[in-house]
Amino acid sequence: MELTITTKIGIGLAALGRPEYINIRENHAIDKSEKAFRENAFKVLDFAYKKGVRYFDTAPSYGKGESYLIDWKTDRKHSDVILSTKWGYTYVANWELGYKGKHEVKEHSLEKLLEQWKVSQSLLPDLKIYQVHSATLESGILKNEAVLKQLHTIKKNNSLQIGISTSGANQNEILLEAMTIKVDDDYLFDSFQVTYNILEQSTFDILTILHSKNKTIIIKEALANGRVFNIENETVFPILDKLSKKYKVGIDAIALRFVMESINPTYVLSGASDTKQLEQNLKALDKKLTFTSTEMNQLKLLTTNPKSYWEERSLLEWD
Repeated sequence: MELTITTKIGIGLAALGRPEYINIRENHAIDKSEKAFRENAFKVLDFAYKKGVRYFDTAPSYGKGESYLIDWKTDRKHSDVILSTKWGYTYVANWELGYKGKHEVKEHSLEKLLEQWKVSQSLLPDLKIYQVHSATLESGILKNEAVLKQLHTIKKNNSLQIGISTSGANQNEILLEAMTIKVDDDYLFDSFQVTYNILEQSTFDILTILHSKNKTIIIKEALANGRVFNIENETVFPILDKLSKKYKVGIDAIALRFVMESINPTYVLSGASDTKQLEQNLKALDKKLTFTSTEMNQLKLLTTNPKSYWEERSLLEWD
């Protein structure tokens, strides 16, 4: 039976809106001025739209990412885009290259929600998904009744999906709890943005359940912050390289296609920082790129221990 993939590629603005990001960049010598980043962001957004991309995801903590998307939306006036943003993190590096502290600070308080919503609502009416940014058990967001009620009010007043994004080794625990949360007998969360990739497959079972409930599933960090390109990984790289050569696409397309064929999410985010990268990412949609069952099994076996995965991620430098 022919595999039917309905996943669409979306654009995440994390690498477009701030000069340094947790990633393994191919090019370290790019112009990191605010002017250059704005021009590049608009170029990538225009290119994405031209290529059929309609889903765009940002956050206040993505530096200028949210303001770029607001300006692009206002200027281009496309009537068919689906926009999403988040709340709960604040970008504090202030475009300082080599910033030594935390580039973003988490705060899941009612005050922060109200503060960031004032800006984010400028994305309406194209804003369709409003998300809690990187929910954790420690932040108390899933138990904060005042915040949950305010999110429900925002949801009802603006016909939005309320979403949650997760990171860390306990993604499953967070997702399981979030799935059960109700406000006024209404399930609060309709959208779930989850880290899932060849190296981090621990959420597969939960994502399968969410899929069966027709929830919106958004996959982020499908390229494992660039770690899928690591030629020093003698277990992972040779398999990805072999598939890349067989299907005549980049390793990025192989990694993205794995996510599509594995769980068929609603969207998988491209974190492309320029049009060249995005063009390569979009090759994952090629119908000729369909893995055999043997190849899929090989890729599934590349999963790593979640604790080790997230510990390694925490050591990646902002670049």
